[in-house]
Amino acid sequence: MNTHHVIAGDIGHESASESAVALAQLLELDAEVLAPYLAELTDWLADLAYPVPTRILDLGSGPGTGSLALAHRFGSAAVTAVDISPQMLHRLHQRAAAHGVADRICTLEANLDERWARIGEGGPYDLLWAAAFLHHVADPAGTLAQAFEHLRPGGLLAVTEMDFFPRFLPEDTGTGRPGLEARLHAATRTQPPHAWTDPLPDAGFTVEEQRSFEIRLDRTQAGPALNDYAQTCLAKLRSHATDVLDVDDLAAWDVLLDQTHPHGVARRDDLRVRTTRTTWIARRP
Repeated sequence: MNTHHVIAGDIGHESASESAVALAQLLELDAEVLAPYLAELTDWLADLAYPVPTRILDLGSGPGTGSLALAHRFGSAAVTAVDISPQMLHRLHQRAAAHGVADRICTLEANLDERWARIGEGGPYDLLWAAAFLHHVADPAGTLAQAFEHLRPGGLLAVTEMDFFPRFLPEDTGTGRPGLEARLHAATRTQPPHAWTDPLPDAGFTVEEQRSFEIRLDRTQAGPALNDYAQTCLAKLRSHATDVLDVDDLAAWDVLLDQTHPHGVARRDDLRVRTTRTTWIARRP
């Protein structure tokens, strides 16, 4: 399996509603812990966007972590969040109200693999945001063509992908053999090859910049949600590794994911988030 899809929606055998809730919680933890990265990304985007965006479209918004970050960064912008999941959009409504931006974020339930007739009613847009989304659509070229159509001339499209699933643990965790986390990532193949350098110009865009963000956050930078985030991410990876790790490694993971164990991820004070995300900024000429 490709574990990039783990963070983007592969929850196993849960029901659809359980799956949506679990994914939303993971994405919300991701945004909370990686808040310094999100702030850096939106600041960079603001430097490139002119004039200041007033109409923003968040493609595949999920629970709205991108919508909220954009609404806060661009204080006069109206954000349209589009997702196929009503559960995600309901959660976004609640979070937008809690953040005091409900009057500037509207939601639209739609399948982005179909024609964007209803989506186009709010355009043309000044900024389109597609975070960990574009690789999920059935026809990326067709989606990019529709994005181009609904973006104003001079407007920006920001496409972000996760280069590898976050890592958290030291080499020696105090249980099992050293290198346990590296073996888990190797067994579940956590480096998806998503690249948009060529498809963006093929759709008519001019790629302004491509930037990789190396995220390295300690406990002070990541905040109090770090342990919950690590526990959730690692438990999800472990659920896909039952048939690919040896008995000793699986036993060590059971210890690490035991929330009552002294060595458990939930109790550790030596966690650090390590991951890399790449963003392409493209402009419609």
